[in-house]
Amino acid sequence: MVLWKMKFKIWEKEEYTLIHFDLEEVIEPKKLKDLEPPKVNLKKGVVLSGRGPIWLYCYLTHHYHPARFIATYDPRLGGAVVVETHDPNIYVGQVIEMKI
Repeated sequence: MVLWKMKFKIWEKEEYTLIHFDLEEVIEPKKLKDLEPPKVNLKKGVVLSGRGPIWLYCYLTHHYHPARFIATYDPRLGGAVVVETHDPNIYVGQVIEMKI
């Protein structure tokens, strides 16, 4: 999907869906009202990855709130840090090991 020079790539894993985004130009906050994030299976977790402003990550985290958990990928840690969870077996601050 391309929207104002933003591309989403999706990788389905057993426990989560990795949503990676690429921005090809500087975006403006007012564009959020037109953003249509990809639909995913919310029974699994969601891992967000990409270089973008904090407010974009906040928007995407809110959008995917019903998911089993939400994590953000950090290459320095070699995984994704859980920032929100509805699963008692997964905790905020947990690092899910993964390679992108």
